[in-house]
Amino acid sequence: MVLHHYINVNCAENLLKSSNENSRLQGYILLIAILLFLVKIFAWFLTGSLSILTDALESTVNIIAGAIGLYSLYVSEKPKDYDHPYGHGKAEFISAAVEGLLVTIAGLFILYSAIKNLFFAHQIIKVDIGIILITLTAVVNYLAGRICITKGRKNNSLQLISSGKHLITDTYSTGAIIFGLVLIYFTNLWFIDSVLAALVSIIIIFSGYKIVRTSIAGIMDEADVKLLENIVKLLNENRRENWIDLHNLRIIKYGARLHCDCHLTVPWYLNVREAHHEIDLLHELIKTQFHESIELFVHSDACLPQSCAICHKHDCLVRQHPFKKNIEWTIKNISQNNKHNINTPDK
Repeated sequence: MVLHHYINVNCAENLLKSSNENSRLQGYILLIAILLFLVKIFAWFLTGSLSILTDALESTVNIIAGAIGLYSLYVSEKPKDYDHPYGHGKAEFISAAVEGLLVTIAGLFILYSAIKNLFFAHQIIKVDIGIILITLTAVVNYLAGRICITKGRKNNSLQLISSGKHLITDTYSTGAIIFGLVLIYFTNLWFIDSVLAALVSIIIIFSGYKIVRTSIAGIMDEADVKLLENIVKLLNENRRENWIDLHNLRIIKYGARLHCDCHLTVPWYLNVREAHHEIDLLHELIKTQFHESIELFVHSDACLPQSCAICHKHDCLVRQHPFKKNIEWTIKNISQNNKHNINTPDK
């Protein structure tokens, strides 16, 4: 018996609520980025510090990325349609890729300027006021970044997580600038300003690379190893005796949505309703753990005589062979397109 079963989680209201929260938060992040940019420009105008200007230029990327992110969240919230049967969630990956590219370009520009100005160090004035203003922006950036990451993980939004990580990275680089300004204040070694700008630019370039790398992985449907590890752990801990084996598992992320399909081997003598019940239990298990909107497509396979050796079912009246070996599910064996048997590796 082979049963195809498709489940579309009816949590549209929760998904809509999460999407609205994502868009609203991204709007606040854009507003904060604009305000902090103005503060940094003012601090640069007062002090003439290249490292502060570097921080301000990096904030322009925050503004552009925030605007792009807000638009991408608007696009990703659109429901499925004929041209986009899986929804518009991929827009978040594209937006994050653009953001990462902008961050990298800004970092390269800053590095060039820092090296150029290293040989033409100039005096910085009103350093104490600059330290106060830049410290204020660092605190606001860090708090905004933590909120973004927390909300992004809760709502499974790559855009918010990317924005949050970017803001926190910006905070670390700003912290280095503050430290350098303190040194300049006490030592009057003006070249420190250019050295700091160069170091910060390297951090920015690396941050941009990581954002682009993550985005490309999402666009190319690269396997999310951590997500798979969590699912495998969950399945092993809650495995039912009628779930003889699970294979050909694939997960694709579309923004806040997950599309999951797999093959589940159940006893051959279960009727359609009973097999349907096992699949419902599998679906409920995944949903209660991950909370996302999940599309689960399960191909239900009937067990074969070779399955007896790995089957845990105690009251099976049609068993042809004794149980010999427990096959622990791993990322490797649940991803392969073959039914498990006694020779299937459990590592």
